[in-house]
Amino acid sequence: MKQHRVSLKDLAAQLGVSIATVSRALRNSHEVGEELRLRVQKLAKELNYRPNPFAQSLRSEAPKVIGVVVPNLVTHYYSAVLDGIEDYASQEGYSVIAINSHEDHEKEKKAIDNFISMHVEGIIACLSQDTVDYSHFEEIYKMGIPLVFFARTCLPELFSHVVANGDEAAELATRHLLETGSRRVAFLGGPNHLDMVRRRKHGYLEALKEKRIPIDRSIIICEKIDFESAKETTIKMLSAENRPDAIVAFNDIITYAAFAAIKALRLRIPEDVAIIGFTDTEMSSFVTPKLSSIEDQSHKTGAVACELLMKNIAGDTTIYRKVVPMILKIRESSDKISGNT
Repeated sequence: MKQHRVSLKDLAAQLGVSIATVSRALRNSHEVGEELRLRVQKLAKELNYRPNPFAQSLRSEAPKVIGVVVPNLVTHYYSAVLDGIEDYASQEGYSVIAINSHEDHEKEKKAIDNFISMHVEGIIACLSQDTVDYSHFEEIYKMGIPLVFFARTCLPELFSHVVANGDEAAELATRHLLETGSRRVAFLGGPNHLDMVRRRKHGYLEALKEKRIPIDRSIIICEKIDFESAKETTIKMLSAENRPDAIVAFNDIITYAAFAAIKALRLRIPEDVAIIGFTDTEMSSFVTPKLSSIEDQSHKTGAVACELLMKNIAGDTTIYRKVVPMILKIRESSDKISGNT
């Protein structure tokens, strides 16, 4: 059974007093005797009551607010997803509060806790890269608070989610590299426990299997999503005797870290090392050479996630799985054959 968020009315009913009395007791008003005040506060704590900060000032026109948790607002992908969420929410008369978890599990938990306390109507979330404990989301489910995941997801049996077809896109990108002159393709990913990483790595491996190319685990590197770490890892990999001659990179941060590493070693792109990155930024066409990329439809992802949340808020308990297709854009960085002509 889902738990509902405890209200002043619930406390008042259990104690046999008025809502106004409960409200005064929780504010430590002198109008309520000490014994009753302590009883009210004790029950509120036992039932995990959380005050609504909007309720008193805007009773007649309570704002309709949803919360969004993203791992890294600095990247174009997450800011574009948020833009899609805000556009759709605005059409539905909702405001959006966004919190950046900074790829930190504890900050993610705190963000969820803050949204519960704010009494938001619903939540849209993307996991931080070190989140492996989902108990804070299980609590959301028990409380009956609508929630939708996007990109990095968990608990698919409980919540709707919006993802991209990263497996198909990675397979297509890897196949393109192999068909345009690359022979030894590396995969640079994020932490293996993230479903997004697993999907993209699976597509990469399927392309190798299709082309009957032996899998070399030494050039499949799935570590922390961090620019300097990814750059250092790429330099080490490309400095090895049997270095790869192409790279499929997991996201914006790792893509540009790998790009910088290739440049730092004075290797030519794509002649020495071809590269395709999962990225969602106009920077792809501004760097030299222009970067082949697998682009998310991030604004659409945000809009679809918000649409599902609105359905949930309206009472639709269906668990949806929506896939927003990615777009492979071939530029100069990936084609060895054209690069040598």
